[in-house]
Amino acid sequence: MLWEESVPLLKQGFHKKLVEKAYGSASRGLKVFPPREMVFNAMRITPFLEVRVVIIGQDPYFNEHPSLGPEAHGLCFSVRQGIPTPPSLKNIFKEIDESLYGGKARQVSTDLTRWAIQGVVLLNASLTVLAGNPNSHAALGWHRLTDNIIETISAKKEHVVFMLWGAFAQKKSDLINPAKHNILKTSHPSPLSAHRGFLGSGIFVKCNDYLEKNGYRPIDW
Repeated sequence: MLWEESVPLLKQGFHKKLVEKAYGSASRGLKVFPPREMVFNAMRITPFLEVRVVIIGQDPYFNEHPSLGPEAHGLCFSVRQGIPTPPSLKNIFKEIDESLYGGKARQVSTDLTRWAIQGVVLLNASLTVLAGNPNSHAALGWHRLTDNIIETISAKKEHVVFMLWGAFAQKKSDLINPAKHNILKTSHPSPLSAHRGFLGSGIFVKCNDYLEKNGYRPIDW
C-alpha cells in the first residue's frame, strides 16, 4: 500500500496543487525551502507499510548555509551533513545519548535519513517555508494535508509511536487513536523548553520498549 493509495488528500492530488502554489504565487519572489524535489522526503524515504514512529515538527528550517545550501531537506529536525547542528537537534542527540548510551556523546550525522529508512516519519506540519520567514506558509493548506496523513496513519496502522514535542505538536493528539497507538508527549527540545520535560524524559527508551513489546525492531537512534 502506497502513501498515494492510502491518504485521501494525496489520492485526490491535493498535494500537487499545494506545491504549485508554494513555489509559485505564494513564493512572493523569494526562495522557498526545502528545494522543491525534497518537499515529500518524509514519505518518499519511509514507505507507508514500514511506518513505526511519527515525529511531528512545525515547519522547515528557513535559513540557508553560505556554501552548503538550504538547511531544510524535507525531514523535520534534520539538516544535511556538514551544516551546523541546530539547537533543538543538539538537545535531541543529548537526550538519546543520556538515556540510551550512558551519557556518552556520540559522533552522529545531523542527517536523520538513517531514522527515516527505519520507519520514522519526520513530518513537519507545513512542508514549505519562505526563506528567512518562519511559519510563512502555515496558512497555505499544508496543515490540512499533514493532518490527513496523521489521521490515516492512525486509522490504517497499529502500534505506531507518535512523538509530540511541545504544545503545537501535542494538539495533533486529537487526530490519533490512543487505543491503537502510543502517544508520547514532552516539551519541545528547543533550548527554551527542553529542560521543562524533554531532557530526562527517556522518550526514546519508551519508544523502543513499546515497539519491542509489540513485535517490532527498536529504532537505532
